[in-house]
Amino acid sequence: MNKKVTKTIIAAAVGGAAAAAAAVAATGAYTKKEIKKEFKRGEYSDRRFSPFNTYERDLAEEFPRVNVQFKSGENTLQGYIYGLDIAEPKGLLVFAHGITVGHETYINQLIWFVKRGWRVFAYDATGSCTSEGEGTVGLVQSALDLDCALTYAESDERLSGLPVYLLGHSWGGYAVCAVQNFDHKITAAVSMSGYADPLEMLEFGSEGKVGKAGVKLLHPFIKGYNDSTFGENADLNAIEGINKSGVPTLVIHGENDRFVDFDRVSIYSKQADVTNIRAEFLKVTGKYATHSDYFKSDRSNEYAAEYMKELAALAAQYSDGGADGISDTEKKAGVHVAGASAIPDDVRAEFAAKWDRELINELNTELYETIENFYLNNTDNL
Repeated sequence: MNKKVTKTIIAAAVGGAAAAAAAVAATGAYTKKEIKKEFKRGEYSDRRFSPFNTYERDLAEEFPRVNVQFKSGENTLQGYIYGLDIAEPKGLLVFAHGITVGHETYINQLIWFVKRGWRVFAYDATGSCTSEGEGTVGLVQSALDLDCALTYAESDERLSGLPVYLLGHSWGGYAVCAVQNFDHKITAAVSMSGYADPLEMLEFGSEGKVGKAGVKLLHPFIKGYNDSTFGENADLNAIEGINKSGVPTLVIHGENDRFVDFDRVSIYSKQADVTNIRAEFLKVTGKYATHSDYFKSDRSNEYAAEYMKELAALAAQYSDGGADGISDTEKKAGVHVAGASAIPDDVRAEFAAKWDRELINELNTELYETIENFYLNNTDNL
């Protein structure tokens, strides 16, 4: 083979390798960009237009709270202590919320525990509502934030002398189990609608955009994003946390949950891998056994469905039914209606005010009594 031909072959090979490397780099950059878009900031929707309870409007006078701050990485997170006026609290309930929302999205649940004699420490996680952060970063972040929240609680004399109980939902449901990989004194934990493995959940969530085949092709890049973002904590796993700690842990999941899929990615679906003999599992069944509807009573869910139907009809009077103005917070909370932003502010506020606020906020008290009983039945872990 002459030198000219050899040089041509080498040039072609180098050119092909360069093109392949460029394609890989472009795919990696695209994947990183798309994933980061999914983890943008979470914000509270405009409270004027909602019949659902808000702290300042509905609860602040009767249930005062104290605001504190603590660091998680480079960001300052806002924490809130409820029930400081309780002389002898049953314990300290530390709460971790779901993604794209904040702790006040669950204000009815938190106040339910305060009424029952618990001191509650809740916070807005990284990139969420009142806390710092350009975005929510990723699926491991909730566990890292909870680790920092517990570290703070251990240093605050108003919190440090109390037995610690954890409660979390979705992003937070993962966190209360995954944080058990760290060294904290936890009496008991309850996870609601949590995923077991962040990478598995990230890839499951990506299927809606690129399909199962696309996820397989993009696996190295999705994993690369998770690894580069979280380093040594990238593989922080909920099941491993439950097993490592031996902490009594109750895992609750709705059988109709398709957001954190009940059959594929939930902590509940991995119970065969749980070796912690103090772990328990509760499957929620029925029409409202979804990602979060089971928090409320059946009649509250039915009433909320009427509210959504009438809001949609009102929106149709002012818009073409487009999806403008729907925040990610509203989508995740299931309280969005296409075109609602076109409704004049005064009309929308008047519409929200006409609903029975007590009924639309009514909790599934049987569920929360089950959670409280689990805590109280496991005080021997103090």
